[in-house]
Amino acid sequence: MPEVSKTVKILVPVVAALAIGIIVLIAAFIGRAWFTLPFPILGLGEPPAQPIEFPHSSHVDIGGIDCVFCHRNVTSGSAATVPSVEQCMFCHKVIGQQSKELDGIAGDNGLLAVAGWDPMTMKASNAINWERVHRLPDHVQFNHEAHITYFTDPQYATEDRPAFDMPSQVCATCHGDVASMPAVKQVRDLKMQDCVDCHRDNGAPTDCTTCHH
Repeated sequence: MPEVSKTVKILVPVVAALAIGIIVLIAAFIGRAWFTLPFPILGLGEPPAQPIEFPHSSHVDIGGIDCVFCHRNVTSGSAATVPSVEQCMFCHKVIGQQSKELDGIAGDNGLLAVAGWDPMTMKASNAINWERVHRLPDHVQFNHEAHITYFTDPQYATEDRPAFDMPSQVCATCHGDVASMPAVKQVRDLKMQDCVDCHRDNGAPTDCTTCHH
């Protein structure tokens, strides 16, 4: 009995320390997953300040530019990449020739200054460090192409959910009506429950490996 008691005395603090360590790790994992996303009461819906004022409302709603014209990888890759400075300059060069009022790239905070545009080489010396608006934890894999295909391909449509005609309609499902936003802001919390509910409503798989792999 004395030997058993001694063993127990040694094991109890060890087991307790391990249990506390596991609890701390789980709490850290959950906390990181939670706080890497905008916290609703601390700013959900407020657009972050950007290095350049880029009004989607004038580009999309007034200009009639579709999402995929700038975010070209959205239909073929996992990420919805932002356009290069060269692509922006190509459009504004044409627009600037038509109307100086629509040029919109001059000034200290304009595209030319921030990107360090060289008219001789027709290249930018600086990358534009856009502030990310929508962010998911690193352990979540979200494939834009898969979602665009699922919602626009008629073979996946149902009687209750017909296929969308354009990728931009799919974009609005998560990103909201960006066409009417002077500055892009997050409109959905993008927490796991939000994603799971969407998958259930649209007949998509909900097992863990669908998003966590």
